[in-house]
Amino acid sequence: MKKILISTIAVSALLFTVSCNTDFDTDVEDIVVTKGDADFSKFISLGNSLTSGYRDGTLYSGGQAESFPSMIAMQMKLAGGGEFKQPLMPNNVGGFTNLPGFPGKLELKMVNGALSPVANAPAAALDNVAAGGPYQNMGVPGAKVAHLLAPGYGNAAGLSVGLANPYFVRFASSTTASVVGDALAQNPTFVSLWIGNNDVLGYATSGGDGTNPITPVDGAVGIGFNSTYTALITTVFPTGTTRKGVVANIPNVTSVPFFTRVPAMPLTNLTDTQVSQLNTAYATYNAGLAQAKSLGAINDAEYQKRLIKFTAGAVANGAVISDKDLTTVPGLPKYRQTTAKDYILLTASAVLTPQAGGGTSVPLEDKLVLTEAEAAKVLAATTAYNTTIRSLADSKGLAFVDMNAKMIELNSKSGISWNGVRYTATFVTGGTFSLDGVHLTGRGYAVVANEFIKSINKKYRSTLPQVDPNKYSGITFP
Repeated sequence: MKKILISTIAVSALLFTVSCNTDFDTDVEDIVVTKGDADFSKFISLGNSLTSGYRDGTLYSGGQAESFPSMIAMQMKLAGGGEFKQPLMPNNVGGFTNLPGFPGKLELKMVNGALSPVANAPAAALDNVAAGGPYQNMGVPGAKVAHLLAPGYGNAAGLSVGLANPYFVRFASSTTASVVGDALAQNPTFVSLWIGNNDVLGYATSGGDGTNPITPVDGAVGIGFNSTYTALITTVFPTGTTRKGVVANIPNVTSVPFFTRVPAMPLTNLTDTQVSQLNTAYATYNAGLAQAKSLGAINDAEYQKRLIKFTAGAVANGAVISDKDLTTVPGLPKYRQTTAKDYILLTASAVLTPQAGGGTSVPLEDKLVLTEAEAAKVLAATTAYNTTIRSLADSKGLAFVDMNAKMIELNSKSGISWNGVRYTATFVTGGTFSLDGVHLTGRGYAVVANEFIKSINKKYRSTLPQVDPNKYSGITFP
């Protein structure tokens, strides 16, 4: 098994990285706080897992305590903001013992001499905290745009048929309530909205295997992204309202560690013995490929694309995958090796081995790889979604946060810095992403909070101070 090894040198770099500059516009001290043109007395945050404080593969109370909306609400209180309650999980482990597929949080543990993320067992059964509401953090892990508008999304009876969400079941006001309905019932004066990630992320994190399709950009009313997002915006910010707000766009999923941690061509320094084993494993396949070429079933370019060949030494070899988008040839599997333009998912780490029986002599499953063609679909949809989001934000006079640009900046080699600490999108040691490779650490959520605060201040002439990311938690090492 390939372990995600975290060296002591990398850990030291994380803890002691220094820089003379800061990439943030303002510090957190010596600011006269004003609300400007906004009213923060009733702030509500709508969204999905990124809004809820989800991290390390689950939702747990410690992560929720460092959600980015709670950080923003804390700053808003300095300018007349009110109470901000969150539907906290009953423990710091997360997961539901009575619902399969909801594990406890990931933690770094020593496994066969290497530090690896290991999921804990779930700590408690699905609970209900509706009586403690209403809540101002309305982030629902797993929600897509249409889900926020759906009546009954918090009805426990709908869980078994996929019509409800257990995280909203916990705090929905009734079995017929919608997320937006419960939010607007509180008559908010200011709303943040960050939604749409799951409309592409579900497809991407499942390797485009067909189990979670991309939401169409356009489609029948109430089905396409454009129509549902438009309905959401006009519901939350109807014509004539005095309600103010801020919306954020969707980051390209290929800028997060879940897609970048494992190299696209992951096998290097193979021995002659390993190469012999692997090439032997695909000898029959290659012979069939050559026959298909000789019969004219595939051309030379297709033949070269699909030929399986491993090389020993310091050469980057692609992993063998099953690519459903290849030309169908009767009797011939759709195999090829990955190229630099594919994305091998973080979840493939455990099965990538050069030995016979590992994830190379047996092709990687479709769900473990986002191919170049699939990634292109994700990026095209994201670009179209973001065009819609920006257009509607402008038409409603809302503050806008370009989270896509910020995540690209984090994914750059230089990253960003705050008071001598540098943050990047590097898995674990970059400081911003949690162990699931998709969601953020407390420090990462603080970076997000500051982007929202800067946009709010710019649009509404408020002077909310930014938060200090260095004061929040990162990855916990054993």
